[in-house]
Amino acid sequence: MDALMANYASDSDSDGGEPEPAAAPAGAPEVLEPSALLPPPPLDLLQPPNFVDYSAMAQGSRVRSFPHVEGNYAVHVYVPVVIPSDAKKQLALAMKRAASLVPNLYAVDADYALSELCKDEQKLEKVLLSREFHVSLGRPVALQVHQIDSFVAMLRQKFQSQQRYWMEFNKWEHFVNDDCTRSFLSLEVTRTGLPEISKQILMVDEVYRLHGLPEFYKNPRPHISLVWALGDISRKLKQVIKDIEKYQSSMSSLQKSNVRCKFSRVVCKIGKMVHDICKVADC
Repeated sequence: MDALMANYASDSDSDGGEPEPAAAPAGAPEVLEPSALLPPPPLDLLQPPNFVDYSAMAQGSRVRSFPHVEGNYAVHVYVPVVIPSDAKKQLALAMKRAASLVPNLYAVDADYALSELCKDEQKLEKVLLSREFHVSLGRPVALQVHQIDSFVAMLRQKFQSQQRYWMEFNKWEHFVNDDCTRSFLSLEVTRTGLPEISKQILMVDEVYRLHGLPEFYKNPRPHISLVWALGDISRKLKQVIKDIEKYQSSMSSLQKSNVRCKFSRVVCKIGKMVHDICKVADC
C-alpha cells in the first residue's frame, strides 16, 4: 500500500517557495494561534463509562502463513458469519469447558486468552461470540499488486447470480494448519449449506487458477474457527470435543441451540482493503 500511496503527492509538495499568508477580510473572527488553543482532553474522558480494556488479555503469538514480499498482498476470500443470539449461551458454556481442559487457547483473530474471557460472561460474549467469523472459500495466499483488479473483477462476475441459503454449523471439529504451527477448535458444516458452499469454493478455485494461485483443499470442510492454540494439540482438542458432545447429549432438544444462519455475502480481503464480492438481499 505504501507503494501505491507514493503516487499521490500533496498539493503542498509542488515546487516554489512558501506562499504568503492571505490577509483576513474585515470583520472576520480572529484565528487563534495553535499555542492559544486548549489542550486535548485526557483519553479516558473519550471512553464510554462501560469501557473495558481488553488489550491486557492479548497474549497470543501468531506466525505468518507466508513470508512478506514487497508488492505482494495477503488475500482471503470468505463468507462472513455472525452467530445468532439464541446460540451464544450454549456456545459460551462450551467455551468454558474448553478453557478448563486446555488453558492456552485464544480467540481467533482477536488473540485474547480464552481463560481470561471466561471469567466474565460479558467479556466472553462481547470479545469472542459477538465478533464476525468467516467460512474460507479459498486458501490465504499472496497476490501480486498488478493482479488485484482482475482478481476482484473475476470474483464479482462469478458470484453475480448468488441466491440466499441457510448454513448450519452442526459439528464440533478440530483443524491444524499446513505447517502444524496452530490448531483450531471449530464448528463444521456437514449438512445444510454444504452443497452451496462447495460450489462457491469451486468458483473461487477457478479464479485462483487463472491467477496462478494454489487451489483449495480437494475435500473441503467448511467451518468457522472459534479459538486457536500454538502447535499441534490435536489430542487435547479431541478430548475437548468429546467433553462438549457428552455435555450436549445430556441436554433436551429445547436447550440445544445450533448455529444456524443465512448466507448473505462474499468478501475478499486484500491486505487491509475489504472488497464486497456479492450481497444477497434479505427476502
